[in-house]
Amino acid sequence: MHILATIVIIFIFFNSLLAIYTVFKEKERDIAAIWAWLLVISMLPGLGFVIYLFLGRKISKEHIFDIQSQERIGMSELVKAQKDLAETEDLDVPESQYVEKTFEMVRLFLETNEAVLTKGNDVQIISDGEEKFKRLLEDIRNAEHHIHITYYIFRSDKIGTAIVEALEEKAKQGVEVKLLYDPVGARLLKKNFFDVLRKNGGQAEPFFGSRFFLINLRLNYRNHRKIVVIDGKVGYTGGFNVGDDYLGLYPEMGYWRDTHLRIEGNGVLTLQTRFLVDWNASVKNHNVQYDVMYFPFSPMKGQTDMQIVSSGPDNEIQSIKKGFIKMISMAKKSVIIQTPYFIPDEALMETIKIAILSGIDVKVMIPNKPDHPFIYRATLSYAEELVESGAEVYIYDAGFLHAKTIVIDSEILSVGTANFDIRSFKLNFEVNAFIYDRMLAKKQVDIFNEDVKQSYLLTEEIISNYSLWEIFKQQFSRLFSPIL
Repeated sequence: MHILATIVIIFIFFNSLLAIYTVFKEKERDIAAIWAWLLVISMLPGLGFVIYLFLGRKISKEHIFDIQSQERIGMSELVKAQKDLAETEDLDVPESQYVEKTFEMVRLFLETNEAVLTKGNDVQIISDGEEKFKRLLEDIRNAEHHIHITYYIFRSDKIGTAIVEALEEKAKQGVEVKLLYDPVGARLLKKNFFDVLRKNGGQAEPFFGSRFFLINLRLNYRNHRKIVVIDGKVGYTGGFNVGDDYLGLYPEMGYWRDTHLRIEGNGVLTLQTRFLVDWNASVKNHNVQYDVMYFPFSPMKGQTDMQIVSSGPDNEIQSIKKGFIKMISMAKKSVIIQTPYFIPDEALMETIKIAILSGIDVKVMIPNKPDHPFIYRATLSYAEELVESGAEVYIYDAGFLHAKTIVIDSEILSVGTANFDIRSFKLNFEVNAFIYDRMLAKKQVDIFNEDVKQSYLLTEEIISNYSLWEIFKQQFSRLFSPIL
């Protein structure tokens, strides 16, 4: 027993030394994440270090270079032209009634993300899975030149099969089909699911890593983007993945409330750029070069002006988070947020609290049930803090809320793939549309108000009645929020 105790002590000692060396050697990691990982490694000697190898290591500088070195296909001249305009403060920003807010947002994303402002798009908000997939299948069947698709989750179920069969048919007709899926999000796919698509001339490839967890040391960095581009003319992005659960067919989750965008106009070209950069960073021997057919510049289709903004672990700037902070800090009347996971970092939480203390009407909506229990407990903890600060927090009670939206002053709107959590800001590859269109912003406010009718308000009375066990679970989960 004495020998065994000595071995255990030595093991724990060296585990602690290794933990300190491994975590602290990455100098750019923030302090909260360092302490969270030290807690994991210390509480789970040996196992914690294995978890860190798969989930905690930052992307190596070599891999960052490989991703960042991909050419911003098709958009470099537009970026340069808009930066020149920005220097003279002559950007043709929309709606002069709130020109100052818009100019600041446009300039921020142009400088931090090379996100070009595209004008006159036709943008439709889709908040129901049946409508989203019906429209998507129609657009796929009408494709003439190319179909480019990225999804985090792609299931081989009824709707997944319907989409792939439509892609197979288009590939057979000679339409270029490129499909990029996340190997972790799509881990349940049947091995031969894309065989017919490939046989017909289409391509389906994993993004950034192997489907086999035991050999995928970049497991923690996931492509959470959802992008569809058809003929460079029609685009989709937002919260919906591909699976029957997004149609509300999973009884345990109920109706799936999500928000997606269908875009026509030159905003699609910036989605195209994002897809092609991701494709070239992921697929060896199949790199895509600029082709005018991918970028068919079109006249104005509608009234919506927008920027497509991306972020991920390949860039420390965290452009989407900065956009959220900028929006909230500019608000004069209201901030309205919908998100399935609310785990903000200190900067974002302080910005929201400052808005509340400044008299801004802040409303947040989260789901009433978890799809990730550990994350949900942390979400509740932060939501309760908002209630105590004076915000209105609504719990959506008609199914599962997966929408990722923010509106300020019924003027500026963002819809995309990024949740209000640290994972989306720092660890996932994300994409959001920032929209400068009062009519569309007001429509999103109306959608939120309709969802309120199927929600209940989280009150201080409800919070005070939580059991000690529930409070412990929330606080314990919150300890790990920097690495969730």
